[in-house]
Amino acid sequence: MLVDTHTHLYLDDFADEKTETVRRAIDAGVEKMIFPNVDLTTITPMKELHAEFPDNTHMAMGLHPTEINREWKADLSLVKSEFDANPDNYIAVGEIGIDLYWDKTYRDEQMQAFSIQVDWAIERDLPVIIHCREGLGEVLEVLDSKPVKPRAVFHSFGGTVEDVERIHRTGDFYFGINGIVTFKNSKLADVLPAIGAERILLETDAPYLSPVPHRGKRNESAYIVHTAARIADSLGMDIEKIADVTTANACRFFRL
Repeated sequence: MLVDTHTHLYLDDFADEKTETVRRAIDAGVEKMIFPNVDLTTITPMKELHAEFPDNTHMAMGLHPTEINREWKADLSLVKSEFDANPDNYIAVGEIGIDLYWDKTYRDEQMQAFSIQVDWAIERDLPVIIHCREGLGEVLEVLDSKPVKPRAVFHSFGGTVEDVERIHRTGDFYFGINGIVTFKNSKLADVLPAIGAERILLETDAPYLSPVPHRGKRNESAYIVHTAARIADSLGMDIEKIADVTTANACRFFRL
């Protein structure tokens, strides 16, 4: 069994094929998939697809950092309203964090929104799915400010050994590894030993970051097997062992 701990199969990228895409994943051995929310427009389609596969999918609620703008407080209030109205629907807070890759205009607002949502997780004893792009210092600053550290995974991790060490100095966090590890020019496979199998969560981030041999195509959860195989090769383990370890990690982290 494999667990895709981060996939957006509910997005419009999958058009009328959403149901079939989930079924392909299940047929490939991906028996559990976690849908992190993006913004206000994605809540309804996410809930609709989850309702079709309640035994195979779980949801996380949050406001993505690239969606932080002038109206961020109002948007965050609506996200919290959904969270408060349906607390049992969500097993994590996410996807939240800092993204300064495209635009640094709302850096301070992103940090405020991230801090508020981390507090939600701490109050509810839920894990956090962190989106961090060109913002590791800011993410760690927010986490360091909390007297109690949340359970957290650095989604779509693509950093260095030094980044792993910086993160470990803040807390005993997990690392979401996806198709990036299969890319020809990626150094991520060399970083995996510093992380260790016990702190790796498999993910796809579908429809993005398709692993080789599907790179350049729309990603989907069924393709996670290629990422698992590359991780196994890098750590000198067989794929069955990686499947067992990462599934146990996911079940422990998300309390599945």
